[in-house]
Amino acid sequence: MAEMERTFVAVKPDGLQRGLVGEIVSRFEKRGLKLVGLRLLQVTRQMAETHYGEHKGKPFFDGLVKFITSGPVVAMVWEGKDAIAIARATIGATNPASAAPGTIRGDLAIEIGRNVVHGSDGPESASREIGIFFSENELISGWSRNLDSWLTELVTK
Repeated sequence: MAEMERTFVAVKPDGLQRGLVGEIVSRFEKRGLKLVGLRLLQVTRQMAETHYGEHKGKPFFDGLVKFITSGPVVAMVWEGKDAIAIARATIGATNPASAAPGTIRGDLAIEIGRNVVHGSDGPESASREIGIFFSENELISGWSRNLDSWLTELVTK
């Protein structure tokens, strides 16, 4: 049985510049995920280097850091049954040219360097990325929606 989990999603500077925040948030809400954290912020170089730490030493690392710090981002934490897999499916393939129509990147992006949104790729990265952008007291946990029972069979206590 699938479990409730949290995932990290960020609308990157290109998504903000293009006015896509509402569209992106709406797609996760429509999938049934619950928003438990939201921040508009300017990513510092230190945050960016920590966030992209697994890519340090790769030729594209400096470009990633430069881009994510080039303008504000909207950082979000989404919660739900299989939240990581659902968010990844909603976002689409990293390369928009390979992303399926109906996904955020398939519908709203053209090239990999401007792919509008970031999403955690697994439980470890979700936990690490959430910790970079949010403190635990900034997340609203335990709130319920009337529609939750219409979205999942998972029994919550």
